[in-house]
Amino acid sequence: MNTSTAIESASPLWSEEPSIRPDRKRIRARIGGLHCSLCTGTIEKALGKRQGVDKVAVSLTHEQALVEYDPAKVHPGDLLQILRDIGYTVSDPRKVRPYEEEERALVREGKRFLTAIAFSLMAIALNAGPSGGWPIVLPAIVFASMATLIYLILRRSYGHRVATGGAAGLCIVTAAMLLLQQQGLLTRATPFIVAGLAVTLVFGVGNHILGMAVQSVRRGILNQHVLLEAGAFAGLGGGLIGLIFHPPGFPTTPFFAVAVMVVTYHIFSEWLSLIVKTRSSQAVKHLLDLQPETAWVMRENKAVELPVEAVAVGDRVRIRPGERVPVDGQVISGHSAVDQALVTGEPMPVEKTKGDTVVGGSINGTGTLLVKVAAVGKESFLQQVIRQVEDARALKPGLLHLVDRILRIYTPTVLSLAILAFAGWLGGSYFFGGQVDLQRAAFAGLSVLVMGYPCALGISAPLSIVRGAGEAATKGILMRTGEAFQGYRLATRIVFDKTGTLTEGRPLVREIEAIGANEEELLAVAGAVEASSEHPLAQAIVNTAFERGIDLPEVDDFKAVPGEGVEARIAGTGVLVGNPAFMEKQGIGLKDLAGRIEELEETGRTVIAVAKENRALGIIALGDRLRPDAVKTVAEMRRAGLKTVLLTGDNERAARRIAREVGIGEVYAGVKPGDKADMIRRLQKSGRVAMIGDGINDAPALMQADIGVAMGSGTDIAIESADIVILGNRLELTLAARKISRYSYRKMLQNIVLAFMFNGIGVPLAATGLIYPVWAMAAMAVSVTTIFFNSLWGKPSLFFDAILSVGQPIQAGSGKRP
Repeated sequence: MNTSTAIESASPLWSEEPSIRPDRKRIRARIGGLHCSLCTGTIEKALGKRQGVDKVAVSLTHEQALVEYDPAKVHPGDLLQILRDIGYTVSDPRKVRPYEEEERALVREGKRFLTAIAFSLMAIALNAGPSGGWPIVLPAIVFASMATLIYLILRRSYGHRVATGGAAGLCIVTAAMLLLQQQGLLTRATPFIVAGLAVTLVFGVGNHILGMAVQSVRRGILNQHVLLEAGAFAGLGGGLIGLIFHPPGFPTTPFFAVAVMVVTYHIFSEWLSLIVKTRSSQAVKHLLDLQPETAWVMRENKAVELPVEAVAVGDRVRIRPGERVPVDGQVISGHSAVDQALVTGEPMPVEKTKGDTVVGGSINGTGTLLVKVAAVGKESFLQQVIRQVEDARALKPGLLHLVDRILRIYTPTVLSLAILAFAGWLGGSYFFGGQVDLQRAAFAGLSVLVMGYPCALGISAPLSIVRGAGEAATKGILMRTGEAFQGYRLATRIVFDKTGTLTEGRPLVREIEAIGANEEELLAVAGAVEASSEHPLAQAIVNTAFERGIDLPEVDDFKAVPGEGVEARIAGTGVLVGNPAFMEKQGIGLKDLAGRIEELEETGRTVIAVAKENRALGIIALGDRLRPDAVKTVAEMRRAGLKTVLLTGDNERAARRIAREVGIGEVYAGVKPGDKADMIRRLQKSGRVAMIGDGINDAPALMQADIGVAMGSGTDIAIESADIVILGNRLELTLAARKISRYSYRKMLQNIVLAFMFNGIGVPLAATGLIYPVWAMAAMAVSVTTIFFNSLWGKPSLFFDAILSVGQPIQAGSGKRP
């Protein structure tokens, strides 16, 4: 059995997706071990060279690859085996990694880093003697920073006492080695000790890096692993020259120390990147923990507890008081207040009665609900959220594409410069001085390799995106595409849909005018007659009656007149409920209410009249209600200099009324769904446009707009068409999304400028041969550290909290840490 068959037979580690071409297939796989943009380039090159592969797209932030290929020429298992050979791990993208597995990976990499720190501290101590010529302040600073990291890493797993003892003990050992070295007692042994540390770290602790470098070279790929190992082996080679040939004044120990330090810092940056990506992903993925593992399904009028995986669309599920809702569905009987805060962000419980929808993960209140299942598995709301977060094609703004193109030629350029610097100093020193300056040549070549470490540039853009996406997720915002970061900040005109966006999207009883009875009797009659109807207007009347504690009488002889109203009898008395035209047909006079009806309809209300014994009891006006934060949100946008527009398919009257209430001056009403996209195109002629909507009729406009923003309560097609999804379902979060967009893009630019500055200045300086390799190592460390801290600027606690959180248990059922 070949490898690909074995992989497939065990369990396919990929998901298949539709391809535009009928003779091609697409697969998606999750890739573990990605570090920076150079890793994505490595995978794209390795798979792209395989015959039959047409296109490869890799997302660093979501650690996924999307591959389009010819099934007649290549098998998915063979493609994934290539990635395994290079050194990456492969897993099923349809399955979310358990928290425990992610934490084990973080702990494992943390222990690897602890070992590397210990080796580095000893190498620094042994290298800091008189022969090294280092100022005493540098070892002191490095000692303090590394001791702090040791304490932070050990504290979570072993407690304060062990962490303090471990950090102090290691510092005492290394300080003793430093003292012995400065006393000259370890002069002869020092090069051999540091050589042993370097060899152990390169071939033992960091052997995974070496393996990835070897596999990359075999495939003709030059990436950061190749560059790092070139630096490490240059350090080892320089040290071996010193040990074998003993050139006078040759810095044997510093060469070995550079090999130790360069591998240590790569392990550190790998681990820190893994922490940031894992925590940002978990900020949204904990939503899956909201879904119970079992559900009470009705079988032959009995509730049977079954695994959620066994529940099918159309099943009836009973949800008892206090239980978490296990599925998406529609209430077919029962009444209860449901807490949806963890799913939609709505702070108050929402009343659910017959006909209302419920979302898996919500918490049922005091009532019992019988729900007809509408979506299960990958079609459920929570699973769709995860798929959007894990979308491999997301988070690739144009600036990041530019960085990727630069990185493809970066490593070959640095390697070429290192060879030229080494050869140039060898030839130049002999030509001008008559003697080969091997030490200066080795310094130049090694310093270029170390200073040219590419991960500062590789992590510059992705890290700011990951930070922004993680912060957005904690607020209930999904930044689904790169344009969410690059484009939203540039939008000058914000276009709002009306129903479901500026308004709540469900009818409510807004006004009651009683003339032949009091309001309670009017609602009792209307509620009793409408109780059997599933129409949203009918349900709104029934809900209002329930809220006022009105008992609904029994109804007989129910007869619906489609599109007009209902005839029925209550206690033998005839009653009518319907629109004013229906009442006129039945001979019910509404002359006393004619003016009020016209006034209400002018404001966009839907008027329902009620009559009993051929006499009008009054009217009930229903209408949508503005979202509580709509006025504030629009006002904030206008203060920010943005133009606001209302684009709706509703009538001019209703649109103008809503526009006046929220403060929007530009209104386009009565626009058909297909014409909304045309209207967006017209508006785009005068600037970039962001569209905020929620319905199927908004999907074309969301796609056409420079930035599409979908409310989380909207339809699937609207959400799929959007760049940003407001899961919290609060309109004010559109402001937070714009703020995150601007901040993240600013950080992205700052990081890229810093990376180019460090590498652009450092590499040419290193080529002069005037920079000590260890100082080149220090400069490289400073560059990567600066990128990390700049990305976390404003929230420095994120760095320490992230390290302290490694290995911390998850609170049961919450997906959160205590």
